[in-house]
Amino acid sequence: MDSTGGTMIGREREQKVLSEFVTAPGGQALVLRGDAGVGKSTLLEHVVGLAHTHAHRVVRAAGVEAESELPFAGLHQFLYPLLSHIDRLDDVHRRVFDVVFGRNESSPPSVMTLGIAVLDLLSLAASENPLMLVLDDGQWLDGSSTEVCGFVGRRLTGSSVRLVVGLRSDVPSGFDTAALSELTVPALSARASEELLNARYPDLDSQIRRLVLDEARGNALALLELPPYVRGARQARGPEAALGIRGVTLPQRLQQVYGSRIEGLGDSVRAELLRGALDGVEAGSVSGHIRGTRYRMSDLDEAAACGLLDIDPVGGAFVFRHPLVRSTVVQMATPNERRAAHAVLARIHHDDLERRATHLAASTVDPDEEVAATLEAAADSATLQGGAMAAVAWLTRAAELSESPAERSRRLGSAAYVAGHSGLLGHARQLIHSDTGPGGHESPASVVASGYVAFFEDGDVRSSQRQVFATIETMRDEGVREPDETLTRLIDLLLAINQYASDAGAWERTHELLAPLGDLMSPYSRIYQDAWGDVVRRGAGVRLRVEQAFSDHGRLEPWDITRLGAASYHVDMLSQYRPLIERTMDREMETGALADAMTMQHLVMLDQIAVGEWDEAERTGQRSLELTTAHGHELFVQHTRAYLGLLAALRGQVERARELQASVDAWARPRGVGFLTQITDAVGTTAALSEGDYEAAYLHAIGITPPGIFHPYAHQASRTLLDLVEAALYTGRAEQARTHALAARDAGLPDISPRLALTTYGALGMTATDQTEADEMYRRAETHPAAAQFPFELARIHLAHGIRLRHTRGRKAARPPLTLASDTFRRLGAPTWAERAQAELRTAGAQAAPSAHLTALTWQEHRIADLAAGGLTNKEIGERMHLSPRTVSSHLYRVFPKLGITSRAALRDALGRLPSDQGA
Repeated sequence: MDSTGGTMIGREREQKVLSEFVTAPGGQALVLRGDAGVGKSTLLEHVVGLAHTHAHRVVRAAGVEAESELPFAGLHQFLYPLLSHIDRLDDVHRRVFDVVFGRNESSPPSVMTLGIAVLDLLSLAASENPLMLVLDDGQWLDGSSTEVCGFVGRRLTGSSVRLVVGLRSDVPSGFDTAALSELTVPALSARASEELLNARYPDLDSQIRRLVLDEARGNALALLELPPYVRGARQARGPEAALGIRGVTLPQRLQQVYGSRIEGLGDSVRAELLRGALDGVEAGSVSGHIRGTRYRMSDLDEAAACGLLDIDPVGGAFVFRHPLVRSTVVQMATPNERRAAHAVLARIHHDDLERRATHLAASTVDPDEEVAATLEAAADSATLQGGAMAAVAWLTRAAELSESPAERSRRLGSAAYVAGHSGLLGHARQLIHSDTGPGGHESPASVVASGYVAFFEDGDVRSSQRQVFATIETMRDEGVREPDETLTRLIDLLLAINQYASDAGAWERTHELLAPLGDLMSPYSRIYQDAWGDVVRRGAGVRLRVEQAFSDHGRLEPWDITRLGAASYHVDMLSQYRPLIERTMDREMETGALADAMTMQHLVMLDQIAVGEWDEAERTGQRSLELTTAHGHELFVQHTRAYLGLLAALRGQVERARELQASVDAWARPRGVGFLTQITDAVGTTAALSEGDYEAAYLHAIGITPPGIFHPYAHQASRTLLDLVEAALYTGRAEQARTHALAARDAGLPDISPRLALTTYGALGMTATDQTEADEMYRRAETHPAAAQFPFELARIHLAHGIRLRHTRGRKAARPPLTLASDTFRRLGAPTWAERAQAELRTAGAQAAPSAHLTALTWQEHRIADLAAGGLTNKEIGERMHLSPRTVSSHLYRVFPKLGITSRAALRDALGRLPSDQGA
């Protein structure tokens, strides 16, 4: 817009930057950011011309406000011209594009998966000629496409692909955080403004010239469009009133300019313009294939003649001269005119569910069940594609158009349910309030939504549990006779609340409530019931059922993937589904089920801890903490802190672990959130084991479950099997240790999960009195097919095995398992455990790596070590220091790894090697 006669005025700096952008070696991305009308589109046209000059293939796209909530709508514009290259991709990437283009119903890919596939496609397309991707109005691009374009744009270095994006600076966009290079397009200088105005309107009256220059303030579009408008206004109202009231923003002023032209058009022309504007017909000459079939405006020569439209030079179709023309057309139309235009567009897009739903929602006034059903179907489709926020809008509108109160209530409940899962807790509360019946009675669908809001926001397990339980009971007693979506959601919510409450009585009442429902209860809900509650007693066969449920993951809602992921954690098969969970998490993070994405972060973090990716787990935990805090999901904030505490304990960061343990416990215990208080007990156990304080570890462990029993509905009971056994052995409680190991065997834990098999065999080996049994149990543990998936537990078993072998078969036999343990602990970053393994290796006669983590002895530890080195027994030391013999023993077990030894006999020499400032 800031050009005349093919020459741009006042854009020398920008032209230089763009020329370097096109001609520089390698690929790159560039964002042009500026106000509406400042000249971005003209600069994009300049880029296109340069690209053609340098033999680039150009693919163009434009963000369309009407499609800004339709997943992948913008990306389609870039991909359609390149479809011929897709067949040359590998099968994996072809399947990715099949999902994006709707050719199969698999789960939509994550940003990373799709981004990599797009990069490969672009590389193929650019193998013949360099490729230039040009995107105008990028602020209107849908969220899914924006994320992919940002991902791709950051990774073009070394390719023959360039991406240039035009953005309005006054409209927020996903590109704002895409970390792409930017070129700000400022207003024209005073000199350039005068030059442009003189070139286009050489005979302009001096007074009008000054008014235009003052009003345009360097905006190129305003400089070109205001003069005719001011002339007309001056003739009608006089020179002082030519521009009306001061203080009107420039975009508003330009809309006045275009509005005056639109007013002069006939009714049929305005109607045609309105249909094009509402369907998102492009502004500017942007050619290319787009999602579905765009409305093609016709018989609009009159509108083109007055400067509202241009002709696309490639396709020959009418396009709006500027986005402000399109928005002005819509704003000037009456509500009835807009509804009529939407009705026409709904018929045109009959085969495109989402676009048809968009226009039906805007065209319908009175309740219409058929329209409501279409909107609900579009919401379901959007949810599966990661567009849960769009689904909330469609479901809310579907409720408004429902013909019966029951359907209205159900759809409002669904909207609130999806809003709650999308992190929109305030919006969910508003929807719940609008669905409250006479006397404050909530419908079953609203109970679901209100339960989730109370649950997510503040961990309210007690009142939510009572309300949901009562609602299910009422529905059951009223004789529900076929599967019901609301009933399923209520059941799943009750099971989730029960999981967090970890209350045996509540679980037993729930089993009694659900047992008579039979086929009315979803098979998925049956999985959750068995996996989330008491996996020791109900976990047999869950692994196979989880595998079967995940086999059709393309049809799973994000909350189904989350819940099945939680079930897979309880039976230790999370690694198998982590790629799917990560893809879904990435997809849902922006416009999808945000609350589920938070839980998926927890699942990813748990698997990272399990497989030994502890640095990555720390980063995941910190991201989760930031996200949950920002959205006020206090339950998930505390849940994240609990896992960060557990990770800190594993890494020997005992002070941090105990701080997190204390803060989570103080929040969770008064609320009855037993799931989290069990984790805090596990944090205490793990921290004590890291320090070598086996007495404290034992006391924490029996707080979760007593020896010989796996407390019902305590999810940490089976997970801390090895902890309790080891702490019992090191504190002289061999009988309790053996009882607990045998209880694990008799409960069938090895059949429930690979991790439980590993730890059960390890516990049996540690506690066996018969050497043959010990050898067999250690063999089973160390050769288990899944043992490597749980490196920390395996290293502990190697350590225990090595210690036993040193005592029974000599130092040489002990070295291999001790070496494996030492190497693993060092790799994981578990320093205190590594110290113990290295001390054992030295005792076994091997050259262990020197420890960089030996910790200074406390005064009490040094005094106890001195007395023990002098030959006193634990009982005698305890009498002198007023401690129990068991406490003395715990202190000595902490001292040994700090000194790099494994026996009392080595104490005197080790104490003699301490620096003088470590004296008593």
